[in-house]
Amino acid sequence: MKKMLKGLGAALCVALPFIAQAPADAATPAATGAADQTLVQRGAYLAQLGDCAACHTAPKGKPFAGGLPMNTPMGRIYVTNITPDSQTGIGGYTEAAFARALREGVAKDGHNLYPAMPYPSYAKVDDDDVKALYAFFMHGVAPVQQANRESDIKWPLNMRWPLMFWNMAFLEKGAYRDKPGKDVAWNRGAYLVQGLGHCGSCHTPRGVAFQESALDESGSAFLSGALLDGWFASNLTGEHNTGLGRWSDEDLRTFLKTGANRHASAFGAMTSVINNSTQAMSDQDVAAVSTYLKSLPPAGGTGAAAYTYDPQATKVSLDRPANDAGARVYTAYCMHCHGVDGHGFAPMLAPLAGNPNVLAKDASSLINVTLNGTGDLVIDGVPSPFPMPGFAAVLDDQQIADVLSFVRAGWNNGAPAVGAAEVAKLRQSTQAGR
Repeated sequence: MKKMLKGLGAALCVALPFIAQAPADAATPAATGAADQTLVQRGAYLAQLGDCAACHTAPKGKPFAGGLPMNTPMGRIYVTNITPDSQTGIGGYTEAAFARALREGVAKDGHNLYPAMPYPSYAKVDDDDVKALYAFFMHGVAPVQQANRESDIKWPLNMRWPLMFWNMAFLEKGAYRDKPGKDVAWNRGAYLVQGLGHCGSCHTPRGVAFQESALDESGSAFLSGALLDGWFASNLTGEHNTGLGRWSDEDLRTFLKTGANRHASAFGAMTSVINNSTQAMSDQDVAAVSTYLKSLPPAGGTGAAAYTYDPQATKVSLDRPANDAGARVYTAYCMHCHGVDGHGFAPMLAPLAGNPNVLAKDASSLINVTLNGTGDLVIDGVPSPFPMPGFAAVLDDQQIADVLSFVRAGWNNGAPAVGAAEVAKLRQSTQAGR
């Protein structure tokens, strides 16, 4: 029964165009009028906050022209062209049609968008910000004629009409409203995190219909960490071990601006978020996001005792690497960057001792980054000097399982061991098509 429910949820989320037409709109597209450059510039900033480029710009592709492949349980879909090209993009969209697509997941011709587009979060974007975003995409983006690509999902799972019912069940309409009793910074941070930042799309667990288990702090699952496309998006609550409980406000602000701090470094999809979005945030907005996230109570932890650093047992093991297969791999391939003491050389080289990603119950991110490495963090146009390399061609499944088990046990981390079968599964899914 559980498998059937999961299959239904996946089908609802990756389910062809809904044939009903959108209501007629008497307004005309903005492409014909003179643009308010102040509004366009504001829209450009908001598009960065929403990280629109990360999904709508393919590698080596033109900005916002789409074509980026996204994997789903039922097959691959391709992100659409949102440049103002009138034939293949959104040049024919009125502001009302743009707002409906953004906040309700319904395209101009009436077909439902896949919830890979985070419209349940964008539903909270207010009218002024929608207007600015529309001005930017119509007047601040170069039109690109590039046809959208059909998904690889086979019939009948490619039908989109079930998404109408998904929206009825899970889409909460209405822009964010300030919470009484909370200050300006908290409310601004909540608006950004829940809305344009759509942090919950990755960091909140999904239900059986692929819906986010919570859309704001009123749900205990909100931002408590989630598995997505081979990565485990980190816990962003105040949980002591796997969340932000040990991070100061300065730690969090530093991470959002640079992708690294004394606790951890960004990898996977978060690298793109840092590169394309959070580093461009104003100091005021960064502070607001930090204020809001640091207010979230602990949730989604492992139940383990609060982490305390203890290097002694690990140091003994590394002194005698022949006694431990994982220690042998660590000594040969990892120690020169991450150190005998597990502290690395933060923030340039990530620590492993007490790192929330190391302590997480789900080891998917550790396996994935060990196999495939991570992309460059590029801050103010300068790439990071020491990106994590991939070891898929160097280490076999058992060696990776051994070294990660060693790391997860080392320095008093106390996290569960990793099995070779887990590594083999992620190797197969992440190396396909490379």
